[in-house]
Amino acid sequence: MIRPTLPLNALRAFEASARHLSFTKAGLELCVTQAAISHHVKSLEENLGVQLFRRLPRGLALTDEGLALMPVLEESFRRIGATLDQFEGGLFQEALTVGVVGTFAVGWLLPRLQDFREAHPRIDLRILTNNNRVDLAGEGLDYAIRFGNGAWHGTEAVRLFAAPLSPVSSPEVAQRVRHPTDLPKQPLLRSYRADEWARWFAAVDVACPAIRGMVFDSSLTMAEAAAQGAGIALLPVRLFARDLQMGRLVRLFDAEIALGDYWLTRLKSKQPTAAMQAFQSWLLAQAGTEG
Repeated sequence: MIRPTLPLNALRAFEASARHLSFTKAGLELCVTQAAISHHVKSLEENLGVQLFRRLPRGLALTDEGLALMPVLEESFRRIGATLDQFEGGLFQEALTVGVVGTFAVGWLLPRLQDFREAHPRIDLRILTNNNRVDLAGEGLDYAIRFGNGAWHGTEAVRLFAAPLSPVSSPEVAQRVRHPTDLPKQPLLRSYRADEWARWFAAVDVACPAIRGMVFDSSLTMAEAAAQGAGIALLPVRLFARDLQMGRLVRLFDAEIALGDYWLTRLKSKQPTAAMQAFQSWLLAQAGTEG
């Protein structure tokens, strides 16, 4: 059966009437008369050959056919509105939402984003930071940049680079440290990964002391605490290059440990969009250029 083209105004009139269960309120929303809304809905019913509303003395009630049509139109108009919102200055802006570990965002990604913006002005990039705990589906993320071994269930992961950990401190604290055996005499700041210091001491063949320093859920906060003299932090020095160059932090020893890599991840079930492909290509090029 060939279905005649249905007028958009009639579909819009039905959708508004179904939400309000009132032709009058639908007319007020769409800035037309109640009679015009009623006419549009009646025309739609005639085209479809079904009754969409039961007209009651004090309003409207959706029929089974109306109940079936309502959510389809509601979602369709929502998607149309969302797409039209992406047009800015006569150009289409494709939204791209990326969840990023805060340390990676501040220490590596943000200084490079202007380059991405200049290369892809039509991509509306949205950055959401986290502490490496992320729900791609639940948070509506296209990508997540996270730290670990790359093995996350239902996820495709592309390796970006490693970020080994090494002890850093403020310049004042650094003056009191000449050898790894001096570290236990200073407060050793901790992350939620409890074995980091033990693994670093093992790497330099020094017995690991009891670690009683403050615990932080963010490397950024721990780095700031170290810069202010609160103790020595075990940090991915690659992501704190600016603090090291400025002299706020000092790297104490060359010895480092690798506990994982940074990865660009997405759900395997998510089909990459053009914006996603552009971001991945750009990100991998930036990571490869840096080496």
